[in-house]
Amino acid sequence: MSRRLLMMCMSLLSLGGLVHCSKSPKEGAQPTTATAAAPATAPAAKATAMTIAQEQQASWIRNFNPLLASNSSRWPTRAGVYEPLMIFNTLKGELVPWLATKHEWSPDNKKLTLAMRPGVKWSDGQPFSAKDVAFTFNLIKQHKALDISAVWSFLESVQAKDDATVEFSLTRPFVPGLIYIVHQPIVPEHKWKDVADPVMYKNETPVATGPFTEVKVFQNQVFELGRNPHYWQPGKPAVESIRFPAYPSNDQANLALLTGELDWAGSFVPDIDRVFVAKDKEHNHYWFPLVGNTTVLYVNTTKKPFNDVRVRKALSMAIDRDQIVKVAMYGYTRPSDATALSDTHDRWRNPQAVQAGDWTKLNIEKANAMLDEAGYKKGADGVRVGPDKKPLRFDVNVVTGWTDWVRAAQIITQNLKQVGVDAVLKTYDFSPYFERIQKGEFDASMGWTSEEPSPYFVYRDLMGTETLRPIGEVSARNWHRYGSKEADALLQAFEATNDPEEQKKIAHQMQELFVQNAPVIPLFPGPSWGEYSTRRFTNFPNKDNPYAKLTPNTPPENLLVLVEVKPK
Repeated sequence: MSRRLLMMCMSLLSLGGLVHCSKSPKEGAQPTTATAAAPATAPAAKATAMTIAQEQQASWIRNFNPLLASNSSRWPTRAGVYEPLMIFNTLKGELVPWLATKHEWSPDNKKLTLAMRPGVKWSDGQPFSAKDVAFTFNLIKQHKALDISAVWSFLESVQAKDDATVEFSLTRPFVPGLIYIVHQPIVPEHKWKDVADPVMYKNETPVATGPFTEVKVFQNQVFELGRNPHYWQPGKPAVESIRFPAYPSNDQANLALLTGELDWAGSFVPDIDRVFVAKDKEHNHYWFPLVGNTTVLYVNTTKKPFNDVRVRKALSMAIDRDQIVKVAMYGYTRPSDATALSDTHDRWRNPQAVQAGDWTKLNIEKANAMLDEAGYKKGADGVRVGPDKKPLRFDVNVVTGWTDWVRAAQIITQNLKQVGVDAVLKTYDFSPYFERIQKGEFDASMGWTSEEPSPYFVYRDLMGTETLRPIGEVSARNWHRYGSKEADALLQAFEATNDPEEQKKIAHQMQELFVQNAPVIPLFPGPSWGEYSTRRFTNFPNKDNPYAKLTPNTPPENLLVLVEVKPK
C-alpha cells in the first residue's frame, strides 16, 4: 500500500492538545520487481479516461466522504471530488486561491476573514456560499472524529457574515493554523444537514464543487469519475474522466506503470531510467523533486547515551550519507544538511546554520574523538564502553519491506561499527514499528519529519515541549522525546506573527538552535515521487514546467494537476 495513505492519519501531530493527521514518511510504495500480473477483471482503459494508481487495494469500497481521512475514502475525494478553500503550492511557496479568493488577519491575529469565490456551484447546480463553509466547520466541531486537522483546538467560532464572507475567531494567535483551515474540504449544507451519522456516511453519490464529481462506473475492480457539469473553472478539466483499477499490491501497480496501462502514478521505482524510461523514452517520464519530508534517524533522548549531544553528533559524523544516497536511494536524493529541512523549506534556510552544522559530514576521526570525550572508550573487543561499564550497543529499527530504508539502516549499522558502536538492525512490520516509535520504546529508529509549509511545523515536532509525552504513552510526533524551553519561546513568537520577515528571522533562530542541539540525526531529504506517460495525456508538471508537484500523493496539491492535464 502507498506509504503516504497508510500513515497519513496514523501519524498524529499535536497542536497544543489538538490532533493533526500528518504526512507519511514517503509518498510512494516500496519498489518491487515487476513480476505480478495486472488484475484480469479490470477493463481496458478508454482513450478518454486518464488511468491513475494512487492507492493499492484488492477491491474498492464505494466511499466518497471527504471529511474522513484520505485512506478511508477513495482518492481523490478530498481534493478532486471536493475542494478546499485554498491550496498551498509547495514549489512556488504560495497559497493559491481556490474556493476562497483571499484571506485577511485581524491586527491581533485572532480573527481570520476569508472571501468566497463568486459564481461557484455544486455539481447539482445549487449555489456555493460562505454558509456551506461555516456549516462544514461546525459539523466537524460536533463530530471530533472528523476534525482531522484538529482545527477546533485553536478555533473559537466560525460564522458566515454573509454569502461571500466567513469569519474564523481563534482562542489565541495561531497564524500557522491558516493552512489547516484553508485545506479543509468543504461540503454542501443542503446535502449534509440531514445526514444522521456523518462519521459513518459513505456518501456514495457525491455532490461537490471539484472537477470530477460524477460516478460513471463503480465495480469491485475499477471505478471511474466523470467531469463536474457545473465546474467553476471554464474549460476545465480537459480530461473527460479519471479511472482507477484496483491493484492488490505494489507489484501489480508497478507492472501496470511499466506496461503502459497507467497515465499517472506516484511510486518509488528503483533504477527508474532503466526499468521505466528506457522502455519508451518518448513517452515515459518521472520527476522526483526533493520536496517531501526529511528521512531521519531518531535516537531516544530519554536513554543513555542519546541524552548526550556529543554522542548524537558523533553518531551522525560516523554515517556515510553519500553511500546511503548512492546505494539505498539510487541517487534520487542528496545528503541532508544539519537543519533537517527539505527543499520544501529552501526559502527559509539559514546559511549560517548550515555552515555551523558540520556534524552531518562524514568525519570518523572527529566522531571517535567526541565519543572518547563523552566517556565511551573502546574495550578489548573494539566495542565502546560507557562510564557505567555497559557496552555501547543498541538497535536501529526499520519497517520490514521498506527496502530503501532497510538498505540505509544496514549502511548505518556498518558505519557505526567503524567507530566502536555495536548497532544492530531490527526490522518490524509497520504496525509494531509504528507503535514502538510512537511510545518511545526504541533505541534508534528510521523515521520522517513533517512536510508542512514552514519550518515551524518541523521544529515544533522535533524540539517543542507541547508534544512531549512520557515513555510508553503515545506521542503524536515528538517520538525521540526531546523538548527545549528556548524552542518553545521561538515557536510561540512564530505563532503570533504573520509578518514574513519576522517569521523568517524566527525560523533562522530555530535552525541555529536545532543545529546546536542535534535532537535527531537528519539523513536525506525525501523525493516527491511522480511518474507519467504522455501517450494519451500531456501537460503534467515536470522540471521544465514546475507549476505544481507531479506526485498524486499530497492532497490538496494534486488538484493543481487534475485541472491542468490535457488529452493528447
